[in-house]
Amino acid sequence: MMVLGNLDNIGSVPALPPFDEGVLEFFSDLSRSLTKVREYSDVATFGFWCRKAALLAEKAKYDDLDSRLGRGVVFHSTPSNVPVNFAFSFAAGLLSGNANIVRLPGKDFEQVSIITDAVAELLADKHNNLAPYVCFVKYPPDRSLHDRFSSICDVRVIWGGDGTIRELRESSLKPRAIELTFADRYSAAVINADGYLVSADKAKIAQDFYNDTYFNDQNACTAPKILFWLGSETERAKAVFWESVQALAEEKYSLAPVQSVGKLGAFYRASAGLSARLADCGNSINSFVTRACISKLTDDTMDFRSHSGFFLECDIDSLHDILPVCGERLQTLAYFGVARSDIERFVMESRPRGIDRVVPIGSTMDFSLTWDGHDLIRAMTRVVKIS
Repeated sequence: MMVLGNLDNIGSVPALPPFDEGVLEFFSDLSRSLTKVREYSDVATFGFWCRKAALLAEKAKYDDLDSRLGRGVVFHSTPSNVPVNFAFSFAAGLLSGNANIVRLPGKDFEQVSIITDAVAELLADKHNNLAPYVCFVKYPPDRSLHDRFSSICDVRVIWGGDGTIRELRESSLKPRAIELTFADRYSAAVINADGYLVSADKAKIAQDFYNDTYFNDQNACTAPKILFWLGSETERAKAVFWESVQALAEEKYSLAPVQSVGKLGAFYRASAGLSARLADCGNSINSFVTRACISKLTDDTMDFRSHSGFFLECDIDSLHDILPVCGERLQTLAYFGVARSDIERFVMESRPRGIDRVVPIGSTMDFSLTWDGHDLIRAMTRVVKIS
């Protein structure tokens, strides 16, 4: 096991108030360091997110912070396929006033080293008073270590999907400890074709969609797996939109042969299970964009989702038509050209079990302190009631 920090007394440090001034200064300094990173946009994005001005804006959303304290120790188990997720989870834990044991991704990502090195440098010098509140660990799945960290935490945060959740839940928590889980989810996007065709910057829309999907091989739960089209000019809009996305993918995305084989299998399954057809316009399984077009949505539609530029695609007459795929696993609905009021009306009238986030295309990966329906600050703090 690799350990960055000190585990010995982490359970005895006093809880801090949420958005503690010293913590805000720490993240302000961390932001200045990370926004200079040019090689990795996700590192710079985290640095921009944790600017002091941005965090003060988050703080202003709460009206009961004076009666809250951190719960104690948070054990974060973070996903292996998203390099910077651990940093956002850690930030939420520290901003909530807690000490943090953060299990780093199992894969070796340079982004992880950049962030942890920057954190270590700050904790060793200007912000050494916060050193007892931070410990990064890295280890392969190990029941004894899961048991150890779970036994001392007051909050366990599990990212990474159903299998990881089942594995970690074999390790007991303290009786008063709570758990936040982020299970396997999927996301969708909807575009109003008529609005798209009159938009002035179609290149930006394509780039935003590319960032939402290809950036993490569509493996992130935020990445749309299915695209819905509204409007009267859907075929014309699709031709323009997908040509732009294809050009971007050919320029920026690396498609391995094994991914093409995987998409072939995914299309055969969708063809058999959903009567999907391969999109026209010269589209092919080996293309950087593979579109499985379906005419009807069913409860199991999303069982046929895949990745690496494989998209289910469906024309709809109204937002209400997407309800069959709005089960509890639908996390994010991205949109372009659809009025926010129409989306609000759809959500409030239909009350889907899923959809925890509705964001413009290009913003699906933007982290928020409210995630998957959890207000992370309130969840990781306790209320001290004084009468």
